[in-house]
Amino acid sequence: MDTALPTLPGPSPVSPVSRLSRIDDADYPHAVEPLAEVVGGALLAPLVGGGEVRYANLDYAASAPALAEVADYLAEILPYYASVHRGAGYASQVSTSLYENARSTVRSFVGARADDAVVFTRNTTDALNLLARCLPRTGEVLYLDLEHHANLLPWQARPHRSVVAADTLEETVERVRLALADGTVALLAVTGASNVTGEVLPVAELAALAHAHGARIAVDAAQLAPHRRIDMAGDGAGQADIDYLAFSGHKLYAPFGAGVLVGRPDWLDAGAPYLAGGGAVKDVRLDSATWATGPARHEAGSPNVLGAATLAKAAQVLAGLNPTAWDLHELQLRSALIAGLTAVDGVKVHTLFADHAGGAPGDVTGGGTIGVVNFSVAGHDAGLAAAYLSAEHGVGVRDGRFCAHPVLRRLGLPSGSLRASFGVGSRLEDVRRLVAGVEALVSGGLGGDYRVDAGRWVPAHDPRPFPAWAPNTPGTAGAAPCAADV
Repeated sequence: MDTALPTLPGPSPVSPVSRLSRIDDADYPHAVEPLAEVVGGALLAPLVGGGEVRYANLDYAASAPALAEVADYLAEILPYYASVHRGAGYASQVSTSLYENARSTVRSFVGARADDAVVFTRNTTDALNLLARCLPRTGEVLYLDLEHHANLLPWQARPHRSVVAADTLEETVERVRLALADGTVALLAVTGASNVTGEVLPVAELAALAHAHGARIAVDAAQLAPHRRIDMAGDGAGQADIDYLAFSGHKLYAPFGAGVLVGRPDWLDAGAPYLAGGGAVKDVRLDSATWATGPARHEAGSPNVLGAATLAKAAQVLAGLNPTAWDLHELQLRSALIAGLTAVDGVKVHTLFADHAGGAPGDVTGGGTIGVVNFSVAGHDAGLAAAYLSAEHGVGVRDGRFCAHPVLRRLGLPSGSLRASFGVGSRLEDVRRLVAGVEALVSGGLGGDYRVDAGRWVPAHDPRPFPAWAPNTPGTAGAAPCAADV
């Protein structure tokens, strides 16, 4: 694939007001079309006012759509699906090969060491809870106040400390260094990129600090892995021996609820098995068991074969993308979105660090951002604004506290905000639609009446049909408490 792409051009010298009314293709040429085809990219969404429009999916950070190549691969392998590891049948042997080779693909995707364990889990939360059960008995866990709940709650059952981030990355790293200095920390647990604001943390620098003070580092890469190349071993991107890495298939353009924990095997082999059951043992007596080592120790029961296989296929597709094109596509989408939103009166884009843009777009060693933008609209409840954008403009964004409540309090947004997120299937038209919808909300207000149903804003009179196979039970909108907080 040709990598001779031009350097990212700066935005054209157009005033913010004119940029609001026209986010020109010429200004952001690498963001006009999707970088890869996703399932549902042409999905039509009905509007409360009648008619339908192409759904502008700007909620990738919650769950990304499946890559078309992944869907095609699933159709190809599904006839061979069978129980793995102990079956003599042909389909079982093929499925076993799929499952075990998925480990190698994932290991290569994240640049892991040859002896690193690759344990398949349900998601990032599951992976980090697994790791929490395998930590040595001595030593504390240190984490930042910026973490998603998946990288905060699992550590609270053991000795732990938190570091309050500063207004700059530089000062935040210094605070981590001071917290590590007494040598009592066994594990530094940090996010690779904020799921709230998209800011990338200096993982390499934090890893070097942890190791210099006798600690290991675990990185929550749920948001980082779908947007940036990761090199755990430090052979390419400059990252210094990330000890443990966790991420989710559903954010990596793969369906079926699989996740993965990759990392050094010694703690995992010494830790209590995550699940007690078949496959995790070497031998069982009526009152005792001899447990396996390696990934099997923590993968009791029938594994999610299709989830692991599709996760690996998605990783393979992303690894094959032109890195320069990937960076330019994402950075131009983000630049266009921020330029458009900040041109609207009363809209504020929220960030954590004053120096967050210090790194190159594809650099995960420090600075930079991914395709996540957090914003609020003065005078408009975030949940109501999100419902309006969906019902009247066919734009999907996320609202709430994003399972990162301390971060929202830190930003002065205790009741929540709006988050637009995008990825390889996004296009400039999605950004244009969101900006136009926000501008219409600010200038003209709501186009209809809205009410709260089960804690979520919905149109008071909603004629939009669900597909015939998707029941729309009254009172279930937003019924899951964390649905607004993901």
